[in-house]
Amino acid sequence: MSSTNGGQNGGGTTPQMPAPTPGTAPQLNVLAQYIKDFSFENPMAPRGPHNNQQQQQQPAITIQVGVEVHPLTEPELEVVLKIEGKAVMPGNQVLFAFELIYGGVFRVQNVPQDSMRPVVLIECPRLLFPFAREIIATTVTAGGFPPLLLDPVDFAGLYRQNLEQQGAAAPPAQA
Repeated sequence: MSSTNGGQNGGGTTPQMPAPTPGTAPQLNVLAQYIKDFSFENPMAPRGPHNNQQQQQQPAITIQVGVEVHPLTEPELEVVLKIEGKAVMPGNQVLFAFELIYGGVFRVQNVPQDSMRPVVLIECPRLLFPFAREIIATTVTAGGFPPLLLDPVDFAGLYRQNLEQQGAAAPPAQA
């Protein structure tokens, strides 16, 4: 049994897309990553939740994620992830709370203007998130708790949700 891929002996032709030249291909480069601000609170330390009843109950964990963009010099910009979280036991007893502001400087070149916002608000945070996730997991562990492994964030979904909220908040167009 043989198969062909439409090449020289296959008899078919394959349409060829023109290859982008190096100077015009879209580019997204990470130039720097850094912690801008970080806070971890462990209000029960050093006593902690030591009784058996509390150890058997699972805390309610809330996480909030936000993205901000700050222009720098053309074509560079700063993208900032703000991740806040809290673990609360029944009775509103806070086990731990954190706030991480994690930034990156990106160079975005040759991206069509209509694609710039999605690239900056989806792809840039997607590249930063694994590093922010690791910082949080390590710090929660250092605070005396099991690591908090944040679920992946759907930045495309957050982008769409933000667009819908902006559309609902915008005044209706006047005819």
